[in-house]
Amino acid sequence: MKVFSLALRNLLRNRRRSMTTLLAMVVGVVAMLIFGGYARNAVLSTQTGYVQFHGHLQIQHQGYFLYGSGNPVAYGIADYQRIIDAVKNDPVLRPMLVVVTPSLRLNGIAGNFSNGVSKSVVATGVVVDDQNKMRKWDDYGSLSYAPQIALAGTPPDSAVVGTGVARLLQMCAPLKLNNCPSPVEVGMATGASDNAPAAPAGIAALSQAEQSNAPAASATHVELLAANVRGAPNVTGLNVVRAENWGVKEIDDALIVMHLAQAQRLVFGSATPQVTAIQIQLVHTSQMPVAKARLEQLLATQFKGMPLEILDFETLTPIYKQVIQFFDSIFGFMSILIYVIVLFTVGNTMSMAVVERTTEIATLRAIGQRRSGIRKLFICEGFLLGVVGGVLGILIALPYAYLINHSGLAWAPPGYSYEYPVTVRVWGDFKLMFGTAFSLALVVVISAWWPANRAAKLTIVDGLRHV
Repeated sequence: MKVFSLALRNLLRNRRRSMTTLLAMVVGVVAMLIFGGYARNAVLSTQTGYVQFHGHLQIQHQGYFLYGSGNPVAYGIADYQRIIDAVKNDPVLRPMLVVVTPSLRLNGIAGNFSNGVSKSVVATGVVVDDQNKMRKWDDYGSLSYAPQIALAGTPPDSAVVGTGVARLLQMCAPLKLNNCPSPVEVGMATGASDNAPAAPAGIAALSQAEQSNAPAASATHVELLAANVRGAPNVTGLNVVRAENWGVKEIDDALIVMHLAQAQRLVFGSATPQVTAIQIQLVHTSQMPVAKARLEQLLATQFKGMPLEILDFETLTPIYKQVIQFFDSIFGFMSILIYVIVLFTVGNTMSMAVVERTTEIATLRAIGQRRSGIRKLFICEGFLLGVVGGVLGILIALPYAYLINHSGLAWAPPGYSYEYPVTVRVWGDFKLMFGTAFSLALVVVISAWWPANRAAKLTIVDGLRHV
């Protein structure tokens, strides 16, 4: 304690220099905490978005993730309802579950033959109420603005398309889309006219057979052509109720969301319906390892003969790990810059203190102070600077974070068109707060060691002659 008392007195002897050094450390700590809190929130917001759309875990046919996009029907799960019931009724899994829902993904061609246009699409059949429940998941208080799928309470032939699909099928006007120029407005031929050709006879016949009692086609009617389970073409008519911006242009230009029963009827007809994935959303992300282990055990016992695998959302969305690596690399690079600045600032401060106190150091040595005591004194001064700088940095960063959190700023995570409030998660992240303060104190001690070692090696005679 005596050493720390002397170190504190020495720091107060030159208040201006000590305050300048402290200011550099405080600014560094505040910058690291604010960016670290922002990066943490960005990662959690991104995770929230992916969990809302994909769930935490998915049960799929083996090989579907790698090869299923080329032929989804070949990787269908036939007895999927029995699997869902087993998962929901399992005593270990039941307390962890929020939603367990099937989905069917297929490739096809959507045509708006009243305008003479068509394009290849990726269609997804879902249980709408389950999907909308999944989009309410918000384990981290991110205040998600994820839109609900506008298919709740709609007829079985309803669908939601991406705004890109609506634009390419020339349905902007009937769907009342803004900022959606027609081909004429951008100087391109439309391919449509008052005498636009009707759907090809074969497709029209298939559609008529599928919906013999359907009303006359509206301006939002499209025909979806897909291969059925036997490889033959099949067509269903869909009424587009809304166009959504999915955030990524490639997805926005291709995605159609429809009712699961309609998608199964298109692909499997009167055969036993299947799905391509069973999505599982948990209460907390931290439950994933336990839930995955239990699911693997369940599939290995009750469904041993079925070639199934379990994938987590990190595997399904590789960009999530890339987002983490991106923010970690920026935080690491920024930390190195701040540490280097602190290293040189503290080193310069301590070196100047050694020069100014050369006679004092020699006097202490002359009255019996050991070299280790001199070294310890200067290292304690650096340690005190680091601790005080870290504590002040935390105390200043907290109100700054509060102001940012209540500023009303928003941002859109990678791959999403909707936004989340900008939140700096400093308070409560004790690993970030105390880890930053401790690492700064460690850097300060390291930077103080060299001047302290130089002071300890000073000879008594040379020090007493110093003017």
